[in-house]
Amino acid sequence: MSSKRPQNESGETGGKKKKRSSKETVELCGAVEEEEVKGAVKEAWRSRVHYSKGDLQLDCHPFPHCIIKNFLRSQTFVESLQRELLELNFNEKSNDLYKFKQSDDLKKRKEPHIAAVRGALFGRFRSWLGDVLGVELEPTVDISCAKYEYTDVLLCHDDELEGRRVAFILYLVPPWQSSDGGTLDLYSTDSNFQPERIVKSLVPSWNTLVLFEVSPVSFHQVSEVLSRDKCRLSLSGWFHGPSLERPPRFKEPSIVKHPHLPRDEAVLFEWINPLYLDISHQEQIQTEFEDSSEIQLKDFLKEEKFREVREALRQSRIEWMKRGPANKRCYESASLDSLPECVNECWELLRSEAFFLLLSNFTGLHLHYLCPADEEDEETEKKHDNEEEEVAGTSAESSTAGASNGGKKLSTPVCCGEVRRWSHGSYTLLHDAEAAQAEYALDLILPFGCTEWETEFGGSTCYVANEEDEELLTVYPEENSLALVYRDKETLKFVKHVNHRSSHVDGSTCREFYDFSFVYYE
Repeated sequence: MSSKRPQNESGETGGKKKKRSSKETVELCGAVEEEEVKGAVKEAWRSRVHYSKGDLQLDCHPFPHCIIKNFLRSQTFVESLQRELLELNFNEKSNDLYKFKQSDDLKKRKEPHIAAVRGALFGRFRSWLGDVLGVELEPTVDISCAKYEYTDVLLCHDDELEGRRVAFILYLVPPWQSSDGGTLDLYSTDSNFQPERIVKSLVPSWNTLVLFEVSPVSFHQVSEVLSRDKCRLSLSGWFHGPSLERPPRFKEPSIVKHPHLPRDEAVLFEWINPLYLDISHQEQIQTEFEDSSEIQLKDFLKEEKFREVREALRQSRIEWMKRGPANKRCYESASLDSLPECVNECWELLRSEAFFLLLSNFTGLHLHYLCPADEEDEETEKKHDNEEEEVAGTSAESSTAGASNGGKKLSTPVCCGEVRRWSHGSYTLLHDAEAAQAEYALDLILPFGCTEWETEFGGSTCYVANEEDEELLTVYPEENSLALVYRDKETLKFVKHVNHRSSHVDGSTCREFYDFSFVYYE
């Protein structure tokens, strides 16, 4: 289910005129109607213990969730409900977190079977659920229909939004196996209430209702649909009530930033295409960059150097570490201690003093004390020049003081970076902590091994305005093409989920690519 409310809550139908029909009624499964079962479920939920009776099963690991098979008694009713839902208009939904098709809000739909199941869910079933939880659930109707088809996905999140108390999903799927994907995956959490690993996967099943309490630990995902010919159709939404108490949100340690390495211009002549070392060409690049705040420099490294690094990334025994947690990111990062010599040299190139100066020439940013200063900054730059030797030895933390402030204070340009591997299932997500810590920065991406990488595979880096879904810029992985993007405090980035299409192309094995990812701060 989506972590956001549908933007359009209109109940209007599009296209065909709706047919008037008699009001339908729906009966729920016996487990919901029996007082004895309700009392047992209530006690089990309160005590956080397992309970099972007939078609109803309550499990409290990794967090309380209830599965009710054959939720609607009449198969004929369920089939008619499915037909009505498939006739709805669906909107493409796609951002960092999800890709699927969703109907408008169903709270005003008048189709008889949709209206009947909505009335049952938010009528007597809401009353039953409120009794089980021992809380008064609001009459708020929050329900929509979702279609997940090949490569559609909803990545790890906790569903928390003010007022949401219980999430529900009613599956209306054909016969389904775990190999079809589309499972509801439940995560365990660590001591910081962060998702740790998937400990249970629920395979969608016809006329099965799944519900769980929205809480600080209710991390889940809809795994990518791998079937090319099946549709994962479901009704989903939330029951509203008093939110559970949430502990303070965990703050990840800040990324360590480093000043440049003392390497002179010889390293540039050894590694970089001579075209980009020509002063007149650097001026052209700077003019273009200042107009658009982004640029891609093709064939950036010398061809022989690029091939050497690419082959080393593919064949060497680099130690790759999985980066998480899953509600923020999922990809592999190389242990710097395990980098082969040529890869380490490329790493040092991008951290070198000479490269900082080259970036200044490309962008006009103050990434080196020799970078020409604006008139208003000349006095500051002179002071910077005199004190450079003293500042160079300061810690990364203290050297960033005054960065991104237009040169008003003395600062030493710094950077952070990593070598990353991207394959099926990799992604990064936007999150609150990233928005809170956003700074003016220059992003650098240098990909390797993506000659046969297709746009539809995912893995592209997308830039969006804070709290907006519309993409401002998309950077696609391109072999030996250096991407530079300058972003302000209101611009965030994510890497699109690498989907199943990357795994099976013309019968070949799983595809992957690598990149050097750096961020530079003035």
